[in-house]
Amino acid sequence: MMKFIGMGKDLKGYSAADMIVGKAASMLFVKAGICAVHGKVMSEAASEYLEAHHIPHSYDKLTEQIINRTGDNICPMEAAVANIPDPEEGYKALFNKIQEMRKNN
Repeated sequence: MMKFIGMGKDLKGYSAADMIVGKAASMLFVKAGICAVHGKVMSEAASEYLEAHHIPHSYDKLTEQIINRTGDNICPMEAAVANIPDPEEGYKALFNKIQEMRKNN
C-alpha cells in the first residue's frame, strides 16, 4: 500500500482485503481513499479507525492488537502510528519507520 500511495496511484473507490489489518494499514486505506475493507484478522484499533472514517469493514477475527513476527511485542508499524490520528501523519511515520528498519538490517 505504501508503494501504491508513493506512486500516486488513484485507489479511490476500491475495496481492500488482507490477511492482517491493523491501524497502520487502516490509515493507509483511509489516505488512499479505499471505500471498504475486509481483514481475516483485524485489530480493535483498526476497526475503530475505519469506523471513525466511515469506511465499511468486516473481519473474520477481531484481536486486541497486532503482534510482531517474534510474538513478543506489538507490531512495529502499529507502534509507529499508535498515537497518530491523521492519515497523512501516519503515512509519514510509517515511511520513516520502514527507512529505520531497513537501515538496521
